[in-house]
Amino acid sequence: MRRPAMRVVVVLPYALIVLVIVVDVLAGSAILLSLLAAPAALASATGRPRYVLSVGVLAFAVCVGAFVADEGVTAERGAVALSAVALVALAAAYASEVRLRAERRLVSVQTVADAAQNVILRQVPRRSGHFELAVSYVSATVGARIGGDLYEALPHPGGLRIIVGDVQGKGLTAVGSAVTVLTAFRAAAPADGSLQEVAEHIEEALERREQGEEFVTAVLADCTERGDVTLLSFGHPPPLVHRADGTVLTAAPEVPGPPLGLPGGLGALHEDGPGRYELRLEPGDRMLFYTDGTTEARNAEGDFFPLPDHADLLGDPDLADALAELRDRLAAHVQGPLDDDAAMLLLRFAPAPDGT
Repeated sequence: MRRPAMRVVVVLPYALIVLVIVVDVLAGSAILLSLLAAPAALASATGRPRYVLSVGVLAFAVCVGAFVADEGVTAERGAVALSAVALVALAAAYASEVRLRAERRLVSVQTVADAAQNVILRQVPRRSGHFELAVSYVSATVGARIGGDLYEALPHPGGLRIIVGDVQGKGLTAVGSAVTVLTAFRAAAPADGSLQEVAEHIEEALERREQGEEFVTAVLADCTERGDVTLLSFGHPPPLVHRADGTVLTAAPEVPGPPLGLPGGLGALHEDGPGRYELRLEPGDRMLFYTDGTTEARNAEGDFFPLPDHADLLGDPDLADALAELRDRLAAHVQGPLDDDAAMLLLRFAPAPDGT
């Protein structure tokens, strides 16, 4: 689809020159002579300077021919038309060069940004031990792949540890807080400590920030190879559990814990504190972790996206396809760009038949 469209763009300036010639011939007079300045300007929108100049030279030659052939064109009108075609062609070639320089800078900046984003939000493994995983991230910022939402999944002795979170706020400060959380999680999660200790390590890292007062909602999960799951929720939307038999439940603690990064938050973290939830996964069961950019996405009537109503999609054999379908339904609900980032991580408990 892209190549035919590009051909049309390339041919269009020449087609405009032909149109001017045809109309002037049919009219028996050079009535559209001044329009010959337009093709070069049109070419500058997408073409390189050499292409723009070639269009301008052709238009200038046609303008000269029309001026000579039509005795009804006064010298003053001919001089104005020729000057306009020449000046517009030169200006269009310069504009084309400026545009190309800007595009090169944008590509360079985007390449650096992509490299940084790949470091911040790494690809999670498709399988880790007895678990299969897939992720989806849609940034509310056009052209970006990361904002204030974050996710990570790391193996640790006896299982897998997961974090999905959302930094309050947007922009570079939110990204900075996301980096702080992910760095702390990556340092503590693989160690043979409790999930509570991982949360405390993240809280300590947030307290050491020199800039940024954003708090972070997050859910941490400790998944064992037996299918036992411990969740610690810090003001974050609860995961959805899709059982192998189609049953859907919400893994919500009776009392959610406070967000991370609040003043004095470290003192509120303790083993018996709020936000704790435990469950057991059976083979084929799935868990969907997500951020509030998913559930708080509104349609034109102001209605939130009813995520539980679409939980049937989680039963798709391919986890990536399940998230893609869910993302499509989210886009269809919003009918436009999202107001907030939306991250989703889907996990399936899939031990090998022999239990290894």
